[in-house]
Amino acid sequence: MILSWRRRRAARGAGKTRDMADRNGIAELAIPINFRCPISLDLMKDPVTLSTGITYDRENIERWIESGNSTCPITNRLITNQEPIPNHAIRKVIQGWCVENKSYGVDRIPTPRIPVSSVEVAGILGGVEAAVRRGDGGGCLELVGKVKDLAAESERNRRRVVASGAGRALSETFEAFSDRSTGSSAPMHCQQHDEFVFFEERRNLGTEELRSSEGCSGKNSPLLGEILSTLTLMLPLNDEAKSRLGSFSSLNSMVWFLQNGDLSGRRTAILVMKDVVSLDQEKLDALIKIEGAMEALVKLVREPVCVQTTKASLSIVYNMVASMPSPNNDVARKFVDMGLVSLLLETVVGSERGVSERALAVLDELCGCDEGREKAYENALTVPVLVKKILRVSDLATKFSVSVLWKLSKSERKGEEGGEGSDVVVVEALQVGAFQKLLLLLQVGCGEETKEKASELLKLLNLFRDKLECIDSMDFKHLKRPF
Repeated sequence: MILSWRRRRAARGAGKTRDMADRNGIAELAIPINFRCPISLDLMKDPVTLSTGITYDRENIERWIESGNSTCPITNRLITNQEPIPNHAIRKVIQGWCVENKSYGVDRIPTPRIPVSSVEVAGILGGVEAAVRRGDGGGCLELVGKVKDLAAESERNRRRVVASGAGRALSETFEAFSDRSTGSSAPMHCQQHDEFVFFEERRNLGTEELRSSEGCSGKNSPLLGEILSTLTLMLPLNDEAKSRLGSFSSLNSMVWFLQNGDLSGRRTAILVMKDVVSLDQEKLDALIKIEGAMEALVKLVREPVCVQTTKASLSIVYNMVASMPSPNNDVARKFVDMGLVSLLLETVVGSERGVSERALAVLDELCGCDEGREKAYENALTVPVLVKKILRVSDLATKFSVSVLWKLSKSERKGEEGGEGSDVVVVEALQVGAFQKLLLLLQVGCGEETKEKASELLKLLNLFRDKLECIDSMDFKHLKRPF
């Protein structure tokens, strides 16, 4: 009795479901086997045919080839032509089938745009090189715009443009028109020997001559800005492109964009500059000698365009300061004179993880000189911010925060310039809960260098612990282990 009642109830439920499906025009629809991609078994949106005669969806077969496979997935025969041919016939049939089954919720697949070929990219880049030899800035601007549009259209096009050597061609164009902007009298299409002599002469210029350069002229700035914008789509660049963009004239033009460009110009210039000069001592030295470069980098931190540009600017500043010896670091002193210490402390307060890590790294380097530590002593945010960031942001941020506190505390006790030492930093750190945080840091675990500095700080803090101490319990609420 109960069993028959359940059967009747289930049948009524199934009938209602079928009625609702019929009313909404939704029913089970089988995709014809010829319309399915043999790899994914999904409906093909951009069918292409290989040299083996088998048709696949472009996205799937390109992923298969890029994975290092050289044979057809179905026939296992060697693919003789890596360029699949669009199958327009079956694509139109699939589109017609989609239209016929629109009532079943099938959307018509769009007509795909034909991907760019290596031959097409090579032709455009050849036109760019020819325009450079003629000195045709307008022609270059038009062709660079085409390269940019192709690279921005799809990830496949971007990879094809990069593989065709666009980075090298555009960097050479940027250097050539940057030379013209700085008033160079060297011919643009000289022989290899002449080019070598020209760059050797530029490399041997004195510092005053380098600083006297007027930078990028307004005449070429639209072209140079378009090249920088296009190059950001191709990062990271290869060594040949970096070599061209690392020349004095190229770096000088990038600095001009940092100083005078709009938001987009400053963004593209700093991103390309970071990729070019990072971890390259020769290019860092050249950038340091360019007048206004350091001020422009600080301005990007003070007036951020976006998080990406702030990170890039801080990374370059860190590499510039870290590349110089600590005892007599003139670069660090110049950044300190620009007010970078206070700016970094303000930046750390409300920034996301990546920016905070880079800002603390730069602050750690600046506190390696007397002037940097003096500015840190004068700022009321220094100790509270540093203690706050321990165990709150990341292991890297903790490492730099402990390092800065260690430098300030050790230097203060010795006394700047040989004077009488004091313990203001130690006392203030104790008041804002540094002792508990450092103790917990040793329990949680950290790097060997950080452990040594934390241990030394704990010894200094312990001298005043009986007199005054406070703790902010909010700093420990995210920790997994009990304190």
